[in-house]
Amino acid sequence: MKDHILGPGTVEWLGTQYRTILPRAATGGAMAIFDSVGQPGSGPPRHIHHDADETFVMLTGEAEFWSAGETLLRGPGETVFVPRGTSHTFRVVGEQPSRHLVILSPGGFEDFFPEMADQGLRIPEDMEQIVATAARYNLEFTGPPLGAEG
Repeated sequence: MKDHILGPGTVEWLGTQYRTILPRAATGGAMAIFDSVGQPGSGPPRHIHHDADETFVMLTGEAEFWSAGETLLRGPGETVFVPRGTSHTFRVVGEQPSRHLVILSPGGFEDFFPEMADQGLRIPEDMEQIVATAARYNLEFTGPPLGAEG
């Protein structure tokens, strides 16, 4: 068992835990849902999902979202919808971890995180390999994480 595997279906990559709770195979490819727990200050580089809409459902903590130039703060019980093809990112804010559900329609991207964890890839050190793998998931990076703009 690899050290990033935390329990049934849960992996950790760069300090964030991901657990697929509804794989695309269970929906005929229509969608996938994963449960994500991120630590304060964490968040991905700005990116685009070219083939999937993405919805975040906040369960605990707070996150600052940036989508197509608009900034939103969301907490428990709130949602953010990001249409496919839209550049976006988020960052966990405050002192608590953020737990949120991520719904992707159609499914398929949920395998990205286990693949990154399996390879032990790091941001920014391994971005060339991450970008190449992301392309197979129709994901394109478009800028830095929130707070890293300079």
